[in-house]
Amino acid sequence: MAVIDSGLYSDLGRNFGPARYITPLLDAIAAQAASADRSRSVDSDVIASIKRNDILKLSASPELGGLDETMLQIGCELREIAARCTSTGWCLWNHLCTFHHFAGLLGPVHTDFFKGIIERREWVCFPAGASTQITSEQRGDETLLTGVAAFGSGARYAEWAGVAFLAPGHATPRFSMADLRDPRVRIEATWDAMSVRASATDHIHYSGYPVPTSRITPWMPKYRVLHRDPAHPMIHHRYREDWVAMSVLWLGTMASGVAEISFNETAGGIRERIAIFGTKMVERPTIHVNLGRARALINAATDTVFAALAETDARIAAGVMPSEGDYFRQTAAGMQCVLLCDEAMRLLLRVLGGNGLREGTDFERRYRDFQAMPLHINGHVDRITEQLGRISLGLESENPF
Repeated sequence: MAVIDSGLYSDLGRNFGPARYITPLLDAIAAQAASADRSRSVDSDVIASIKRNDILKLSASPELGGLDETMLQIGCELREIAARCTSTGWCLWNHLCTFHHFAGLLGPVHTDFFKGIIERREWVCFPAGASTQITSEQRGDETLLTGVAAFGSGARYAEWAGVAFLAPGHATPRFSMADLRDPRVRIEATWDAMSVRASATDHIHYSGYPVPTSRITPWMPKYRVLHRDPAHPMIHHRYREDWVAMSVLWLGTMASGVAEISFNETAGGIRERIAIFGTKMVERPTIHVNLGRARALINAATDTVFAALAETDARIAAGVMPSEGDYFRQTAAGMQCVLLCDEAMRLLLRVLGGNGLREGTDFERRYRDFQAMPLHINGHVDRITEQLGRISLGLESENPF
């Protein structure tokens, strides 16, 4: 933890702590971060090591052969990973929150299906970007899927993908899962972006891919309302917590990790820098002010997101049903964490000046990678604050999730 621990928290005063599962792999993840950025692919040995690690099991309940780990500890793991290689963290984040989503959607009748995924240590992803267009055709007891799904983060490293598709006679989309190793499925490397370059946020093409009709369920807007119904069967109580809310909180923990390590490395480097005419940078008041503001922002962000995760875990442990208010507090906390860290990253760039723009440095890569975080639709400030504003005025939230 020393790499990203500011030392400003006592052991009794913080909700977060060190990673426990991914720790043996952190050095390897960090060592390949720059090459992953250049090649736009996480190192194959790192992917293989991750699949042998228990981290893929963290969002699986005991009924599925998982570790039933706390939401907070999952956040601690993602915080450490993203600090070393944000692309790797992004892919694991996608796996952990979408597995939570899929288990909640498909429910107890598919327990054996999910147990198999966990036993075989397989990776899942969920391409469902705005340009996704998948149609279906019924053929006996199978449904054939055809079309393309966008923004499949981790697709090249995954074995399974969630699929949202249109079906004749149904007003709302349907959902199932597809085996990415099937020859009727093709992954197209389309993520030619400046941020999280190795995240494999690619397109997935389906050409008459068959899914058992028995493994299809409605993918309805605000499904979280249904999951709060005590009569609705769930594999485990943890899956009643909304997956979008969990994804935003865990996104916040990754933002915290990237901002923390960027702060520590910036502060450490400033101590050795000499400005024009021999002035020591460490003695400049502007450096003190900007570093101090960044430090306060990161502290506030970290405290906010991990407090929300601790609250979520307490609710799960007590068997309390989450409310709509819980959902909005979770998304607000995760969003605010990302925004505070975003401001901190800009302050650190101000401290570094032109040196922060030099291509190939750790800070430049992390700064680019960070730009994906406030733009993800789940935690997007416009989406969440619009919802919060509407409910604050007594209006219904019109956003579908």
